[in-house]
Amino acid sequence: MKQNRHSKILEIIAQSDVETQEQLIELLKASGVSVTQATVSRDIKDLKLVKVASKNGAYKYAQTVNDSARPAAKFHNIMKETVTTVDHAENIVVIKTFPGMAGSAAAAIDSLHHPGIVGSIAGDDTIMLVMRTKEVAKVFAEEFYSYFKR
Repeated sequence: MKQNRHSKILEIIAQSDVETQEQLIELLKASGVSVTQATVSRDIKDLKLVKVASKNGAYKYAQTVNDSARPAAKFHNIMKETVTTVDHAENIVVIKTFPGMAGSAAAAIDSLHHPGIVGSIAGDDTIMLVMRTKEVAKVFAEEFYSYFKR
């Protein structure tokens, strides 16, 4: 039963951009699999699913390849421990970090290969991201801040 549920979860996240556990629960129920939030949470951990940026800038569940959960966790920790504020103006996102941390955070952001980011510049405690459009900048800033400041 667990293996069937795991297979169904992998199938769902391969076909849909699943952003939350609640959304995954609903998609599982629609497929005839009834689960609790605690079960889905354990399944996500067992399957070593991570959140990655999707094409629209939101974060979705994805399967790790060769145990890449460790770099994803490291990325998340870098952002959570270094970022202090995020703001945007037009097509520019400005991320403030603790002093001396902007370079590391910018390198981690660059590793995302986010399609909405044209380029980045980092100083001592500030990162400037040039985004493709002001709409992408707004969405990225809001989602980036809320994701890492949970």
